[in-house]
Amino acid sequence: MQKKITPYSDSGSGKKEQVTQMFDTISKNYDGLNRVISFGLDIKWRKRVVRILQEKKPVQILDIATGTGDLAISLVKTGASKIIGLDISQGMLEVGQKKVDAKGLGNTVEMTVGDSENLPFPDNSFDAVTVAFGVRNFETLEKGLMEIHRVLRPSGTFVVLETAVPSKTPFKQGYHFYCKYMLPAIGKLFSKDKSAYSYLSKSASVFPHGADFNNILRKTGFIDVANEPQTFGVASIYVATK
Repeated sequence: MQKKITPYSDSGSGKKEQVTQMFDTISKNYDGLNRVISFGLDIKWRKRVVRILQEKKPVQILDIATGTGDLAISLVKTGASKIIGLDISQGMLEVGQKKVDAKGLGNTVEMTVGDSENLPFPDNSFDAVTVAFGVRNFETLEKGLMEIHRVLRPSGTFVVLETAVPSKTPFKQGYHFYCKYMLPAIGKLFSKDKSAYSYLSKSASVFPHGADFNNILRKTGFIDVANEPQTFGVASIYVATK
């Protein structure tokens, strides 16, 4: 059983409500802080997700946990005619909408509030679904994955970019040191919410990755599941098919 980590240990709210509050709070600083804590590698990883989907030539894409829209905007390069960026945090979406408007992509990229575990779309709606750094924030992981499977068209592609824990020395030790001490400290410098980046590092350390997450994808109905570790194993890209 996956240990449930929440942003605010003293809150009586569920994980979903706490995650919404957390991202609303940090939304204005999220992009800049992400570049710092990932050393800019998150940009490189998103480009790889885009290249994977460029080969699939999707027409309709759903980007879940879109946040401030970085991946949704990048997915325009796939040639898709419609990209919906969905997130539970209105604050994050407002930042993302400004970026979409600034790039003149309003006819292609649509930002919408929604819950990943109760997607407001009919069955078989999308050629591809993506999630970047979001599946570990699902309150009930399997429920969210089954919803994604439902809205994905037969033979559609599901791509997940998520943090992972390196397995080899010295990267494993360095990763744990960075997450335990440096990441929360950097977060406190940039964000008013002192709990946010402590939560993000803790949730990454306990989230199932590699073969464990592959097995969960298969359990929830996906086939042709594969994952590719990124940058010494600090992240992974998972690709699966309906």
